[in-house]
Amino acid sequence: MEGTVIKSTGSWLSVLTEKGETFHCKLKGNFRIKGIKSTNPVAVGDIVGFELIDSENTGLIQSILPRNNYIIRKSTKLSKVSHIIAANIDQVCIIATLIQPRTSTGFIDRILVTAEAYHIPGVIIFNKTDLHKDKQTEQLNKLEKIYSDAGYTVIATSVKKAENLDRVKAILKNKKTLITGHSGVGKSAMVNAIEPRLNLKTREISYTHNKGMHTTTFAEMFGLSFGGSIIDTPGIKEFGLTDFSRDEIAERFPEMRKYMHQCRFNNCTHVHEPGCAVITAIENGNVSLSRYENYLNILTDDYWEKTEKDFRL
Repeated sequence: MEGTVIKSTGSWLSVLTEKGETFHCKLKGNFRIKGIKSTNPVAVGDIVGFELIDSENTGLIQSILPRNNYIIRKSTKLSKVSHIIAANIDQVCIIATLIQPRTSTGFIDRILVTAEAYHIPGVIIFNKTDLHKDKQTEQLNKLEKIYSDAGYTVIATSVKKAENLDRVKAILKNKKTLITGHSGVGKSAMVNAIEPRLNLKTREISYTHNKGMHTTTFAEMFGLSFGGSIIDTPGIKEFGLTDFSRDEIAERFPEMRKYMHQCRFNNCTHVHEPGCAVITAIENGNVSLSRYENYLNILTDDYWEKTEKDFRL
């Protein structure tokens, strides 16, 4: 039998067949995927082959079909352990907030870099605009321009005021979307506003630490009544890159990719070389300085010194 993994709790996986039947499955012993070093060899969104092992809808996963793509991360900068967040998705939707809690552009860009590597479109939703003062409004305007100019869809929303939720719904329609972001940015609240029947758990942020508290404890896929599905994930504190070599990072910034092949040197790192077209584009205002700074931060991560030899393709 074959089906799609719609829920992963670690030991058990829920698999949905085309007939609409759900089976609770375990992995066959020593299940591994060649070339992927991950804590979870099977992820939500994977299509798997399984066989029933008893009459209680329990199965044993025997195989996994080839993936179209996946989103993978390291939980910490120095860790060699990776985790596949979701597989076979049409787009990744990053829910971010400028306040309560604050989402850094470095966090956003690391997710976008990973999505770019697998040609997965990225959507950025800046939520909680109802909390914005003049400072946040000005910041939002700048970020909308930066990411729109880079080619990304950007939507500003407020669940409390039902602002632009129709645009979010249109983006999600008939697509399989990974929803991700920090805890407390309003992922579950937004999904509930768009699809109330799901009734996902929500919690207020901790005002002592100005950080979100986890409500989702494992990844799960939900069908949408208007077409498509979402994969809801636990809030992510950090997003460490993995499965990359350093010299391909610039390719994952679309606005840099537009200019980098005009550089004087083929192996230009876009850091200090003369005749660098990317640096010229930054000086001319055609590439965002903040995005370039995030590119430099990625290049100088300890990750490359510790693990590049393990993940070089």
